[in-house]
Amino acid sequence: MATGIEHDADFRRAGREFHLRSRMPSFVQLAVFVVLVTISIGLGFYVGQTSEGWGLAVGVAGTIVAALLAASIKVANQWERGLVLRLGEFHSIRGPGLFFIVPIIDRVRLVDARVLAADIPRQEVITRDNVPVSINGALFFRVTSVEDAVMKIQDYGYGISLLAQTALRDVVGGMVLDELLSERERIGKMVEQAVENDSKAWGLHVTGIRLMDIDMPEDLKRIMSRQAGAEREKRATIIKAEGDRLAAENLAAAAATMRASPGAMQLRTLQTIDGLGPTASNTVLLAVPVEVMQLAKRFSQPAGTNGQTSSRTLPTIASAVAESANAEVFT
Repeated sequence: MATGIEHDADFRRAGREFHLRSRMPSFVQLAVFVVLVTISIGLGFYVGQTSEGWGLAVGVAGTIVAALLAASIKVANQWERGLVLRLGEFHSIRGPGLFFIVPIIDRVRLVDARVLAADIPRQEVITRDNVPVSINGALFFRVTSVEDAVMKIQDYGYGISLLAQTALRDVVGGMVLDELLSERERIGKMVEQAVENDSKAWGLHVTGIRLMDIDMPEDLKRIMSRQAGAEREKRATIIKAEGDRLAAENLAAAAATMRASPGAMQLRTLQTIDGLGPTASNTVLLAVPVEVMQLAKRFSQPAGTNGQTSSRTLPTIASAVAESANAEVFT
């Protein structure tokens, strides 16, 4: 709350400084006043030499006329507009550039027509799911109607700042924490629309509202961090399980292909041996040749009609046993 009070004081101080600056005489006014006073003093000396007693009166009258003429000259910068009040009533909008008014009768209020930036002080808001958050933002607006901005509200800068604070609290209070963290741009648009609708009658146009920082309690930050870590671990476990399933399906398909082709297993064995490389540090010992495995497969087949192994199979068995006795060593 102290931050908001300091912010309001800064707004009012800036407004007072701008009003004082608009009342200060410009360089053109000072130059005209000095020139006219010099002429009146010179004319007073000349009249005093010819007619005694009239020189001082001419000098004083010339100084008064110079002051009135200098006060009738006003200069507005390119980004400023001057609101002229004649005897307290609205008369016209002047500027930018050089313009003239009626001294003493007219008063001028200069208004900045550029895009103005204001800070939305930090607000303590409770979201719809009862989570306390601290949020601040930036407000950008400009004056579209000088007459309405001066005559319909006392201080348009201070007024639109309070309007933005209340609109921000209303919008954020109607959302849950997840929406607040993920949809900051949409929240800014909603606050901008609310402020625009209320400030349009004051001759103001909101060009944008941006949320700057969203702060939460430390314990809630730790809980959200653990939740994010658990969610990432869950996704990693699911991805790993999916990879294992795909690998198992591919291995099953490869095994089916090798089972359909009799020589596929032998070719795969030779490829594995070749992949070990020709270095002397790699030694491969084949204790059980592939032929012995095929022999065991043949033994598992049903016997012939006489219940004995056929005569064509015996030489094959003898040769396979001989090969198994002489195991091959690849170095």
